[in-house]
Amino acid sequence: MKIFNTILFGALVSCGVLAQAAQPGLAAKASELAALPDGGWLSLDKQGLHLLDAGGKERAMLKVRAKHLDLRPQGNGALAVVMDANAEHVLPVQVDFQAGTLTALQPFPAPPFGIEAVCMYRDAQQIDHLFVVGKDGQAEQWLMAGEQRKQVRKLALPPHTKHCRVDDGAQQLLVDEGQVGLWAYNAEAEGVPERKLLKRGSTLKKGEVVLLPWKPVAAPVASAKAIVQPRGQTEPVARTGDAADDPAIWRNPADPAGARILGTNKKQGLLVYNLDGKQLQLLEVGRLNNVDVRQDVTVGGRKLDVAVATQRDDNSVMLFTIDAQGVVKAAGAFATGLENIYGMCLYRPADGGLEAFINDKDGSFLQYRVEAEGGAMTGKLLRRFKVGSQPEGCVVDDRNERLFLGEEKRGVWTVSARGDAPAKLSMVVPVGKQLVADVEGMGLYHGDKADYLVVSSQGDNSYLVLDAKAPYKVRGSFRVGYNVEAGIDGTSETDGLEVSSANFGGAYGKGMLVIQDGYKRLPDGPQNFKYVAWEDVAKALKLD
Repeated sequence: MKIFNTILFGALVSCGVLAQAAQPGLAAKASELAALPDGGWLSLDKQGLHLLDAGGKERAMLKVRAKHLDLRPQGNGALAVVMDANAEHVLPVQVDFQAGTLTALQPFPAPPFGIEAVCMYRDAQQIDHLFVVGKDGQAEQWLMAGEQRKQVRKLALPPHTKHCRVDDGAQQLLVDEGQVGLWAYNAEAEGVPERKLLKRGSTLKKGEVVLLPWKPVAAPVASAKAIVQPRGQTEPVARTGDAADDPAIWRNPADPAGARILGTNKKQGLLVYNLDGKQLQLLEVGRLNNVDVRQDVTVGGRKLDVAVATQRDDNSVMLFTIDAQGVVKAAGAFATGLENIYGMCLYRPADGGLEAFINDKDGSFLQYRVEAEGGAMTGKLLRRFKVGSQPEGCVVDDRNERLFLGEEKRGVWTVSARGDAPAKLSMVVPVGKQLVADVEGMGLYHGDKADYLVVSSQGDNSYLVLDAKAPYKVRGSFRVGYNVEAGIDGTSETDGLEVSSANFGGAYGKGMLVIQDGYKRLPDGPQNFKYVAWEDVAKALKLD
């Protein structure tokens, strides 16, 4: 008997083997077979898609000239997909075991290429995805929820791919490349793009079928971390590639909804957004890396709201003022003498002034007092110290005079923020299973009952939350997933983040978290920043 691709809930097996378990007839004539949890089968042949009982008797038929059958369990049935060869689009089909029915659903838009392979993926949020692969290697990933069909991203896969399957638990998209072999790609759109060769083509015998170790599970392994949905996002930055980096939050005391989100574009300057994510300002001042904000500070005898950023073109520190309407204006700069300026954070000491911690890629930290001379802002060096390797993210707990800083490959340290104190560093949390390098952005949430430190665990696309006071107990970690209804993707490979406990109204009544997204999806585009309601984080991690 001819051997061809069949599905046993994700495993490619010999149809001949499965057909022996079913009654001859429709099953024996099938080009593709899928075993169902109730003991029945889905059979695909030249006449259409057939729903068979355990004995091979037909219960329902959907007339369609199709191929590339795949499915996932769903409620009292399954969700299947086939490629309609006449219409050249993918057709989802609802399978109802109890009623014995097959119902065609809203098809996916036809891709701009001929379809060679189709497969499904169910992610950690239990959202169903579709991969569509073309003969020349063009591919697309789509999301489906109810009648919604949204493109997540475009991919480049091997040419002449005939088959694909996804191992949901491992989040791997498996595709064949003829004589080359079987490849595994990252099926998670928010993950780092990568592939590895699982089996070389030269070792595959003619007609051999590869068994994929996929088993139906309640939720994939990745769901061990809580998943929080974003409530909003900014417009994409105006530059492609690695551009967006670090956000900061300005609160409008007169109007909570009038807050501003500042974000750096490493290829352009400083961006200013409102809470709807609309860009209001672009200050093209060069390659800004990190930014921070302090409000109601005293500089040169004046009460000001100030933003400070590191400028990588000339290794300087740039200063900005923010007026009562949230309008940002450049207000000066000062040199640092550093060779590779990188991250920074601000500190408001007890006297109400303003100080800045600036770091270099070589591990150096400089602490400055921001002053005003002749109407322009400048900096006075107070202290310097160094960590062993590259740092970037940092945040200061003004109330407790503590600086938290990230050493990307080692972990999070803390040290006194006082400029006249010895720089004695102590480890808060090392890189390991809970915090995966690189250690990136961090922010402080000052709650009514507890204060929390939030850290970007870039290596596993998650965010670690721990107490901001010794012994720095870890409270949990979470990922940011899809908000399908709002059309917002999740976050990954995050550089900077900021969090505030202020009341910004609406969903952000208990504060908000702003996160840089390294891969903009749904659809593909330049990077941006995502808005997360703190209330959602607190609920997911059961925080006070």
